[in-house]
Amino acid sequence: MSDDETSTTGVITGADGLTRPTWAELSDLLREYYDTEWGMPVRDEQGVFERLSLEAFQSGLSWATVLAKRPAFRHAFAGFDPDAVAEFGDDDVDRLIGDAGIIRNRAKILATIDNARATVALREQGTDLAELVWSYQPDETPAPVTAAEVPSTSDESVALSKELKRRGFRWVGPTTMFALMEAIGIIDTHLIGSHRRGTSGVWTN
Repeated sequence: MSDDETSTTGVITGADGLTRPTWAELSDLLREYYDTEWGMPVRDEQGVFERLSLEAFQSGLSWATVLAKRPAFRHAFAGFDPDAVAEFGDDDVDRLIGDAGIIRNRAKILATIDNARATVALREQGTDLAELVWSYQPDETPAPVTAAEVPSTSDESVALSKELKRRGFRWVGPTTMFALMEAIGIIDTHLIGSHRRGTSGVWTN
């Protein structure tokens, strides 16, 4: 596919004949993530907590960096079990700060622990994190043709951000929440020409 075609369709055709956005062809790791995981529904509490946590760590960095470190993150944060992470104390913070396998940002580490505690608190209030996040699914999903047409926030991500902050969550700004909504299938921002468009089962367009 020529550069002109890519600028028109927003996608490129890989060696396997499948069309993807340019970012998904930058590495085997990103291609695998794009093809099998990104945008597929995640509806369990632990799965949503993990992705919310990783989106926060990604803030200001590339997703490829976080994805490459995900196994180390899972090991360091007890598989992102909210109950386990909620019990982390000062010794755990020191351990995480010293763990070269993860992103050693103290503010983000502390936010993840606080968010685990807020996740447990949600349960005690009669809901759970997945249920709350999915309640902000919009009536329609974006239909971008090119990467430039993919929004970075929405009315729903702004509202979700405000609600999570009200409930004690941190590092959950509107842009980060929009990225979370993309990642777990609440919205479908796969480009129209991509082979993944409409494959989540949540949206068919």
